[in-house]
Amino acid sequence: MILVAGSANLDFVVRAGHIPGPGETVLGHGFKTYPGGKGANQAVASCRAGAAATQMVVAFGDDAFASTLEASLRAAGVGLHIARVPDSPTGTAFICVSDNAENAITVAPGANTALMATDLPPLSGYSHLLMQLETPLATVTACARLAHSAGVKVVLNAAPAQPLPAELLALVDILIVNEGELAAIAAHSGTVAECLERLPGSIVVVTLGERGCCARVHGQYVLQSAFPVQPVDTTAAGDTFCGALVAALDHGLGITTALRRASAAAALACTQAGAQSSIPTHQAVVELIGQTAHDPSDELRALRIYCGLTASPLNP
Repeated sequence: MILVAGSANLDFVVRAGHIPGPGETVLGHGFKTYPGGKGANQAVASCRAGAAATQMVVAFGDDAFASTLEASLRAAGVGLHIARVPDSPTGTAFICVSDNAENAITVAPGANTALMATDLPPLSGYSHLLMQLETPLATVTACARLAHSAGVKVVLNAAPAQPLPAELLALVDILIVNEGELAAIAAHSGTVAECLERLPGSIVVVTLGERGCCARVHGQYVLQSAFPVQPVDTTAAGDTFCGALVAALDHGLGITTALRRASAAAALACTQAGAQSSIPTHQAVVELIGQTAHDPSDELRALRIYCGLTASPLNP
């Protein structure tokens, strides 16, 4: 069973021709609200796209937004451990999605900042604790310490990007980052391989958008090319990847298969609007993998060169 400790936000989403620059006003052509938040998205992805038993520790304010988020998580099958914070609003996010499916996000964390390690349930029976950085760094570190002591594997999606203390990195079994987050944590602007050399930990997974992903696993590198899709909205694609990846590992699958499932789930999430509303079913993920029969050697070769891995040991 997977335990997610993290954020839940109600997303206010405006679609526009392009994302506005500083001082620019852009007229949008659509508005909707969606349940979101990195923690909640990843919990839904683990449960729905990954078909894994999943529970979540989450903080809500005492408002209508909380009811909407709770209903979405329960409908996805996620078991909840809720910390109520009556003097704080439930988290919200304001998202602009451009016509080319890119997004810009501003988060007002609200009750998410009140989540504490003491809100964790007893950790017996969990295989992985999955966390992000939309809750306080001190809470993330304390939760990682408790999970590590209990023999639960600690998985950290280090987003939003920020420098991480050495104590936390030492407690993390699997670190998941995108390219920008990798550079921020490594404090280096070189290739993916160069940045990875600066990070401790036995397993680090780097998502690279439409290129695919790269994982360093005990000194070896595993590459997975992206599944080709026509994107509509990339919101929650990274969260879907994280949840599906940990679910596959919880099922006992190897890292190569887990990366393939996570990549397929993330690709499908890009084809639908919204955050949790875009997360595919496990059956859809399996079907996409089964339908994708092309030889990926050219994509993998390009990915290997992009990551700077031409002289590094690779998976077969």
